[in-house]
Amino acid sequence: MDFGLSDEQKQIREEVRRFAENEIEPVAQEYDVEEKYPHEVMDKAAEMGMLGSIIPMEYGGAGYNNLESAIITEELFAVDPGIGLCVTSASFGAHAIMEFGTDDQKERFLSPVAAGDAIMGAAISEPDTGSDVSSVSTSAEKDGDEWVINGNKMWITNGSVGDYYVVLCQTDPDADGRYNGFSQIVVESDRDGFEAEKITGKLGIRASDTAELILDDVRVPEENLVGTRGMGFLQQMQFFDETRTAVAAQGVGIAKGACEAALDYAQEREQFDRPISEFQAIQHKLSEMHTQTEAARNLTYKAAWNVDQGEDVTKLASMAKEFASSVAVDVADEAVQIHGGAGYVNDFPVERFYRDAKITQIYEGTTEIQKNIIARELLGKGF
Repeated sequence: MDFGLSDEQKQIREEVRRFAENEIEPVAQEYDVEEKYPHEVMDKAAEMGMLGSIIPMEYGGAGYNNLESAIITEELFAVDPGIGLCVTSASFGAHAIMEFGTDDQKERFLSPVAAGDAIMGAAISEPDTGSDVSSVSTSAEKDGDEWVINGNKMWITNGSVGDYYVVLCQTDPDADGRYNGFSQIVVESDRDGFEAEKITGKLGIRASDTAELILDDVRVPEENLVGTRGMGFLQQMQFFDETRTAVAAQGVGIAKGACEAALDYAQEREQFDRPISEFQAIQHKLSEMHTQTEAARNLTYKAAWNVDQGEDVTKLASMAKEFASSVAVDVADEAVQIHGGAGYVNDFPVERFYRDAKITQIYEGTTEIQKNIIARELLGKGF
């Protein structure tokens, strides 16, 4: 059993961290406070080929596997989760097209993202259906050689800045079985009837764009259907196994960044004529924070590695997501505590880590949903 990274993977880590420290860290607070999308940083990330890291090389991407993507995510989030999410989610939804799409769809939708000419997203959640994906009500009806789509999507990453979205729709409402009758269809943002309303006032990840999508008789060609009609829900569940591993990597990155910031501050901050790092109470906090982070990293890397081996990772992905997100919240909390009053204002990055960490326990399936999935897998039960 080898826990070491290859030389190439170590190089990826170093290059991504260097990019994050040079291009993201100096502007992270600005984009967070102003809740604006970092177009300039994205252009620089595109030049480095970071926007299409998971996209196959034949379509202009780097072709990185899930473990390498986890490494990239960790390093970006260790510097700033908000802009880190912008970079890693530029190809959000690409997995569905990579796995189930036609050659034409891959060329049309993956290549522009890899080149930095487009941003995509996945539109799943709705105002009344968050965790219960099987209750999606957005409809798509065939009219000749087109799909006519109606409905609302909520909390959509890249919602007001994206160029196209993989939208989960109900295409066969009379299909037998609760999980049948759903399909994934690509919808371009310049279609008539498509509208996006940016959501502001978020607790964290403020640089990342989030929006509500409104689809009013939006027409797209029938060739925008991804994969087999009626199989969208099952396709989406496979997609979740990979994205939950990615969220676990986000949690590891946040915890890592909070650990680093807390360690630096503890060695610089003096009380009672000595650095606070010399107090056992602080030492115990730092010890526990780093131990939790390392445990989360190993679980996350194992999940990512198993995805790359083609293994069934539903249970493992949920374990990694649930644990790493909890570690992110706990470690960020302790980092603020170590900073004391200084951690309560945005003069230090731990304030931002603290706010950004919470979302990892919510999106891509809440902590409670992950525990349900883990228990279901342990007990051998189906959906």
